[in-house]
Amino acid sequence: MYKLSSKVLSLLGKQVPCTGIGLFRILYGLVTLQEIVFLYYFSHLIFDPIPYIDVEFPTIPLFLCLWGIIASFIVVGYRYQSAVICNYIFWIVFVNFTAMQRDFDGGFDLFMISAGFFLLFMPGDRTFSLDNLRHKLSTPFTHYRSYSKQTVSVLAYYLPVAICLGLLYFDSAIHKLFAEHWRNGLGAWLPSTQPYYVSALDMSVFLNNELLQKTIGYTILVFQFTFIFLFAHRRLRVMYLLIGMGLHLGITLSLNIYPFGMGMLIFYTLLMPFSGWRKLGAWIVAKQPILTVFYDQQCPLCNRTVLTINHFDIFKRIDFKSAQEYAGQYPALAAISQDTLLTDLYALDSANRLYSGVDTYRQICLKMGYLLPIGIILGLPGIYQYAVKKYRAVADNRSRTVCSSECLAPTKPQSDTWYHQLFECAAHDKPKAFSRKLTKIIIAIFILQLNSTIHYGLMYRFKVDVKHNAVAITLTKGSNALLTVSQTFMGIAPHALYLHDHFAGYDHIVAITYKDKNGNEQWLPFVNEQGRLLAPNWGRVHSMWANIAVTPTIDNTRLQKFIMKVTAFWGQKIGLNLKNAEFIIKMKRIDAPTYWVYDQLHRNFSSPWSTIGTVKWTDNIISYDLPNNINSL
Repeated sequence: MYKLSSKVLSLLGKQVPCTGIGLFRILYGLVTLQEIVFLYYFSHLIFDPIPYIDVEFPTIPLFLCLWGIIASFIVVGYRYQSAVICNYIFWIVFVNFTAMQRDFDGGFDLFMISAGFFLLFMPGDRTFSLDNLRHKLSTPFTHYRSYSKQTVSVLAYYLPVAICLGLLYFDSAIHKLFAEHWRNGLGAWLPSTQPYYVSALDMSVFLNNELLQKTIGYTILVFQFTFIFLFAHRRLRVMYLLIGMGLHLGITLSLNIYPFGMGMLIFYTLLMPFSGWRKLGAWIVAKQPILTVFYDQQCPLCNRTVLTINHFDIFKRIDFKSAQEYAGQYPALAAISQDTLLTDLYALDSANRLYSGVDTYRQICLKMGYLLPIGIILGLPGIYQYAVKKYRAVADNRSRTVCSSECLAPTKPQSDTWYHQLFECAAHDKPKAFSRKLTKIIIAIFILQLNSTIHYGLMYRFKVDVKHNAVAITLTKGSNALLTVSQTFMGIAPHALYLHDHFAGYDHIVAITYKDKNGNEQWLPFVNEQGRLLAPNWGRVHSMWANIAVTPTIDNTRLQKFIMKVTAFWGQKIGLNLKNAEFIIKMKRIDAPTYWVYDQLHRNFSSPWSTIGTVKWTDNIISYDLPNNINSL
């Protein structure tokens, strides 16, 4: 423990750019936001006992909208600490107290809880955030160049990656060793040949190369086993970055569990070499400003305007100079009196063309690049004249305040986030004591993950019998209690995805068609003729149908429940009248071999369908005509 504490202490004092953490915050917020939009669209399917007919939680859309606002705050970095706390609570509540956990597991919900937990203690407000801008605006007479580049402890990068990715990968790799197709190097190949699991992209050109697929499969195993030990090594970091990004980008593109792929992919912004952020910044930042803006240095509004523009000028193409100090050095401004110069915002471009007022703002937008559309719109007839009128109303009535000693006071500390309180204040006051406490927390998290891995990855896999041993029973109960806490609040769970116990016997899939107004049979926009789940029925809807409703051993009660939900939901969406509607249930055989088979995906696609029963809705009441034992068909 002493060596680990010493290592934590040394990393605690190592300062690195915070660019990656700001980008991670943005991407995490966007992934959360897209999932909220998905939940809103499928809210009746997921949360209603009978979609559109029996609405049990009518306020769910309202809370999803509130959650969406919180996620938007995370994206833009506004009220960061409060936003990540609320987001963390929303994830826990929706995952644990709604049907999301039982029937519509998204495959990445617990991972997002884990990432959200670490965001509580990360300095996500230091870059690309409105909070950072608000901090600057609180001292308007501090020149924008006075704000040094933000740096943070390297632990803000290493801890989330080590725990959220490293421990997850190691746990997943242990589970994979018990799956025959993974031991055969076909762990990535098998799910990609199953119609229910593939995206709209046809990856057959890669799937039909046995050597490539086995290389990918074994590379994943080695990658996951070694990641926790080697990802921070300076010479290996880029290799792990590229392999990991390739792995999760492949999941996002080839499988229809894209939220899982994107959720994992965003963590690789934290694995980017720190020198890479510096080189990227040097590459995108302009070597010389292409527009120089002159402003009234003694005007609070002008200073705040400069700070705001500079904050959003990510390419640093705009330079700002005091009109009082520098105007006399430019011949184009010499003819303008000081009083006139201070009533407007003047600017000179690289060709020495002079602009003022609204034209200055228009040039700022044009020169920034990514605000080019706003600059073009601002110059349109009618809009331009309206903007000039509003500008004059503000510019001519603004108050000018002579700067005092209070204006030039040192800038206020960064917003009081948990990271600032713990990793900067507490760590600065008592670094050794803080590093010891942090070490104990890291060890505790490791024990929680180890408990999950041993419980599910070893005891469950080896089918250890503890029923006749009092000590073992007590330990098992304690393990279950720890699992409940760690899974609920930290997202620590077994990562046994797509293993042999999932695909063994997975030799039949089910689809649904319906009779239209003319009595013709049409495919419901859910599963198509190939057997693929159509967009947008991906993510957690895919999980409901492919992992719960249709399994190697189909349970009729469970299947009927989800047939009811799917037909009620999509029947309403496509305009069917559930007072009198008929759906046809189809089944076809597929194969999920543990050995490589050429063109297995298209073999499964081309397998013929057979009708196994019907489902009828009469006056919003469903009736089934299905075989008693579907598995025997």
